[in-house]
Amino acid sequence: MASTENTENGVKKIGILIEFENDKIKKANYGVITAARGAGHELYALVTDAEGVHCKAQLQAYGIQKIVLISLKKVSLEQNPVRQAKAIIKAMGHFGIYTLCGLTSPQGKDLLPRIAAAIDAPLVMDCLHVNFADGIAQKPQFSGKTIADIKVRGTHHIFGIRPNAIEAVSAPCRADVIPFEAHVDSKRLKIKEIKPGVSGTANLSEADIIISGGRAMRNTKNYKVLYDCAQVLNAAVGASRVAVDAGWVPHAMQVGQTGATVNPKLYIACGISGSVQHFAGMKTAGVIVAINIDPDANMMRNCDYGIVGDLFEIVPILTRHLMEIPEINQ
Repeated sequence: MASTENTENGVKKIGILIEFENDKIKKANYGVITAARGAGHELYALVTDAEGVHCKAQLQAYGIQKIVLISLKKVSLEQNPVRQAKAIIKAMGHFGIYTLCGLTSPQGKDLLPRIAAAIDAPLVMDCLHVNFADGIAQKPQFSGKTIADIKVRGTHHIFGIRPNAIEAVSAPCRADVIPFEAHVDSKRLKIKEIKPGVSGTANLSEADIIISGGRAMRNTKNYKVLYDCAQVLNAAVGASRVAVDAGWVPHAMQVGQTGATVNPKLYIACGISGSVQHFAGMKTAGVIVAINIDPDANMMRNCDYGIVGDLFEIVPILTRHLMEIPEINQ
């Protein structure tokens, strides 16, 4: 794939790895597409999901010009990251794509480094902004205390963009759907069985709304009050490290420096003191609401709205009132 040019007739081709969940495009993809748009950019959606053929209307609404449906003869690409990575590399070479971006999601963290390693390309993950013309990515460093500008060099550039970091803006156009059959194999990795983890709600890093519980939850059973509220809000349920270390919830639910870094529009912290480590993982939320019996808790001092009270009284009241709002329950 070596080349000295990454443009064709002055047009920069940018590939965007599209992710699906329950046969639907993840909404966070649209923010990545928005980030990649620009004068002289031609956007290629790289789809390895079997349902990709049905996504034309959604993708072209946000500015995708080419939809590449990547497949293998007689073999599924799904659930095998080695095959997926190799097939994406083949598609990039075939269409002359030298810049690839995707989500810093579980799938993105699996695929993008594999691709970068295979083609010896610089990789920057968890980007908040990317200047594709100059190859400069902005990403948080030192638990979000500073933002670094990282300049990448080389023929190929690969970026993982933080979910929800960039607001999606539509830009309708017409997209061409192009089938592409890749001839690759995975001799060193065979997938025999997939056992998904159970957190009970949406993926934290991609959620628009998160309601989290901390030390005050006291046990696993008490998390039901958060799950009930989350169901009404279509939110994900998170937790502090204390709750995870105590064994009340799985590690997949942990928000913070040693857990998930999240960027929701709304973050509701229930009974969470607000340690520096936890705050580092959620401080970029659009609106932070804290519920705590201690008015001097660090989370209360760093929230947009604070409610002093027992979460086991406040959250059920909040859930009941939310259920009475027609717009939420449609």
